[in-house]
Parts: sequence; C-alpha cells; structure tokens
Amino acid sequence: MKQVMVVRTDLKMRKGKIAAQCCHGAIGAYKKSPKDKVKKWENEAYAKVVLKVQTLDELEELKRIADDEGIVNYLVVDAGRTQIPTSSVTVLALGPDEDEILDKVTGDLKLL
Repeated sequence: MKQVMVVRTDLKMRKGKIAAQCCHGAIGAYKKSPKDKVKKWENEAYAKVVLKVQTLDELEELKRIADDEGIVNYLVVDAGRTQIPTSSVTVLALGPDEDEILDKVTGDLKLL
C-alpha cells in the first residue's frame, strides 16, 4: 500500500512550495479514500512516493487513467498567493491503494 504524489516540474516551484502542494494532495486523496484501504495503509507505515511529470498535459492524462481505473485521486489547484499563478494545477495525488494498482498509472515515472 502506498500513496503517490505526482508533481509538475514545469512550474519551477521551490522545495517548500512542492512540500505544501503534496500535503494538500495527500490530505485530499486521503479524505476521499475508502476506510478499508486507509486502515490497511495505516497498518503499513503510511508509505508515500513523490514522482514528477513535466507538463499539465501529462498530469491530466494520468488523472484520466486513474479515473478510468477507479483509483481515488485528488488534483491540487493552487490559490496563487505565493510563487505561481492562481488556479495552477500543481500535483495529482493517488491513493492510498495497492502498489500494483497505482503502478499501472505511475510505474513509468521518475522520482522527484
């Protein structure tokens, strides 16, 4: 079991901004997840992985695949108060879910 955050690198967010956006995504996806998956994930040390894509198009395609596969996901849209423009899509959070299920969507991506 794990949760995956996929970050856009084209926005050139600084480390602190990326961390905050990933936290928004983690909480958003967690709140949407079925209790049985959350419970299992909680019992397996809350594994999280942060991966990267270069563009909004790539992130949106991953969301479409996740939706088609029935994978819980949450798209983070920034308020634009600091480093990036308002309504910028920054992170796609997936899961928690089984590694094999999430790997169908993110298995080819590289670590951030």
